Amino acid sequence: MKAGVFFPIFTAILLALPIAEAQQKEPIRIGIIGLDTSHVPAFTAMFNDAKNKGHVPGFKVVAGFPGGSPDVKASYSRVEGFTKKIKEDYGVEIVSSIDELLKKVDVVLIESVDGRAHLKQAIPVLIAGKIVFIDKPIAGSLADALMIYQLAKKHKTPVFSSSSLRYATNLRSAKDDPKLGKIVGAVSYGPCEIETYVPDFFWYGIHGVESLYTIMGPGCKSVTRTHSKTTDVAVGTWTDGRIGTFRGLRSGTKGFGNVLFGEKATLTTSGAEGGYRPLVVEIAKFFQTGIAPVSAEETIEIVAFMEAADESKRQNGAPVLIESVMQKAHEFNKTRKLP
Repeated sequence: MKAGVFFPIFTAILLALPIAEAQQKEPIRIGIIGLDTSHVPAFTAMFNDAKNKGHVPGFKVVAGFPGGSPDVKASYSRVEGFTKKIKEDYGVEIVSSIDELLKKVDVVLIESVDGRAHLKQAIPVLIAGKIVFIDKPIAGSLADALMIYQLAKKHKTPVFSSSSLRYATNLRSAKDDPKLGKIVGAVSYGPCEIETYVPDFFWYGIHGVESLYTIMGPGCKSVTRTHSKTTDVAVGTWTDGRIGTFRGLRSGTKGFGNVLFGEKATLTTSGAEGGYRPLVVEIAKFFQTGIAPVSAEETIEIVAFMEAADESKRQNGAPVLIESVMQKAHEFNKTRKLP
């Protein structure tokens, strides 16, 4: 059964939901760190352009710091163009440092396409106490992700991270469909190109892994990965015995999709419907309340799943315990000073 039949109703309800207007006279000022992804102009348009069909009122992107990774072509080749676009089209001030940006904004989006940059960029934001959304993946390693949340706790700064795939309207409607019943397993699939300097799933596989966790929830205990030139299959075993699988695609059809196995039915979704707006709505609510809609524990486990998958690949497909990669990351962080 195709879950897409629920999309029109679900979308209509979503788009009709009011975004609570900020009580202050001026909009909440947003700063963006990392101007090297298409998310930057897309999110800015929804916050700044009242005529945009996805407009979210009460906010304004006012400052941006370009950033960029010199060893990732998808970063250094695009940062100039996206910087120019938000400056010229939406009047965003471009600044030369994160410290300068923090003086001008109330909240922050870290959008750098390379997750390895996120910890370094997040440190001054967290110390400054600015509520921050960190785009997927939250970090370039499990140790960095743990460090971000340690810093957030130390400085009492709310953090939220997610792929937009978590809020795809067809996935959400399928997951909540009463015809499905209790979820007993799932398969999520999507593009999984590999970037030379970035850990495998941390580049694009994060989308499919986040979709899998949207369906299954946390509780994975071990991961086994099979890798070939064209495909990755990472199979997670949950503590309650359920099996969740991510299939990463590098050949043939490379669209997103999910198979949800329930006690009453099996539902499928194809594509990621709803665009960026459902995620931007959640970001807006987070900026207003300081309450992250995805827990630190779940986000950390998502990163641990990807790191365990990488370790399984290194061990020629051997099962790797989530607990083991968590312990290794904690041990590494003991050698680093918490800012």
